Amino acid sequence: FQIVSYDTGSTSGRLPLKHGTTVDVLLTKPGENTFKATVYDAGGQQIPIDQNEIVIMKTAATVEGIPASHSIALEVLEKLGSERSVPAYLIRKGEKLPKEGSINLKAAELLEANSSDSLDFKLWEGEIEDPIDDNRPIGIWKIEGSDFDDGVIPVNADLKCNYKIREGGEVNLEIEVECIRQTFGDNVYFYGDITPDASQVAQEGTRIRSRIEEIKKLVDDPKLQQAEEKVKPATQLDPDPDAEKVLSANEGILAAKTLLADVRKENLKELRQMDLDSVVEFFDMHIRRHTRSSEAAEFDKLVETAQRAIDNNDSDFEAHLGELRGRNFQILWRQDWFVIEEFNYFANSSHLFADQDRFEELIHVGNLLMNHPEIQGILSGEREATIRSEVVDQLRGVVAQIASIPRIGGADYDEMQRITNIILSG
Repeated sequence: FQIVSYDTGSTSGRLPLKHGTTVDVLLTKPGENTFKATVYDAGGQQIPIDQNEIVIMKTAATVEGIPASHSIALEVLEKLGSERSVPAYLIRKGEKLPKEGSINLKAAELLEANSSDSLDFKLWEGEIEDPIDDNRPIGIWKIEGSDFDDGVIPVNADLKCNYKIREGGEVNLEIEVECIRQTFGDNVYFYGDITPDASQVAQEGTRIRSRIEEIKKLVDDPKLQQAEEKVKPATQLDPDPDAEKVLSANEGILAAKTLLADVRKENLKELRQMDLDSVVEFFDMHIRRHTRSSEAAEFDKLVETAQRAIDNNDSDFEAHLGELRGRNFQILWRQDWFVIEEFNYFANSSHLFADQDRFEELIHVGNLLMNHPEIQGILSGEREATIRSEVVDQLRGVVAQIASIPRIGGADYDEMQRITNIILSG
């Protein structure tokens, strides 16, 4: 391909056309500078393209900087002990770049020096407040126990996050921890330049399409049709698509999620009711028979609290819903069959995990445990699943470590229900 200036006739010369190629051009005048792009096949013949003009506007620089194209936020708990995550914005869409500042945070977990644990700080790009992991992931920064030699960072410890966001897409983070008198950072992440995995994009597209179909049963909104069109390319990806198609499909998913967030705000009561009914139906169908009587009573009481939050338009509803989902998981987590099947699900979903080396290491350990006679006995029905198994407990630990690996695109709120439905239907 080549790029030619309409204004001066200067040309880039013919260059190989591949994903990520960039060309520097000279802007010779204020206002519009127009260029023509031409593409050639291997034999040198011109290939027609629908839009071959590129117009770049040259304007005078200002001291105010350029506006941020998207919001950047850290994921934080709504309140200490809460199950619900919310964004703490470092910069809002439209604010001027570069920007620097600081925000005060609290440690959600205890971290001891030289331990294998960590405090995790997730960065997101986008404007969707709920659920926060519908935004584009930027990265996860950690303070690990191995990063300091003495002391303890207790739960609720004060943390000061200093940040700098630059025009070129750089996010610099630094965390001051007063209780141990140490500063961690300065870590750099780049936003707006993340290449997603094709299979993950296809799976996410299918998930979002299912969400749209569920919402359409309750809500008639033209934005839902728009969201369906945005997500369609992701659900129709070829087995081995080129990078441009994957990127385009992923952008469609993000646009669909933004539309769904708008629909949720405009139909909040109806969609909250749908979420609550889904959790209750799942509990009654699959989990109630595994509960102790006190657990069932507590669950039912919390459902009543969540229902009042819907009726009163209470902002605490999402926290109640998160607690209900958490209780469902806690009960399932006691079941050996669930632990075994969740391991199988993760083993076949490597594309979801950012740290492939750690993932493969844990899957190897898990596969060794899966071949143990105790687990094979549970799978064949020859061994009572109600009998406590040390081997399953070891597998439970492996599954928990796999689940803690950062996800590409975040974890799905309804993942547990989907896994369980797949297991039971199979």
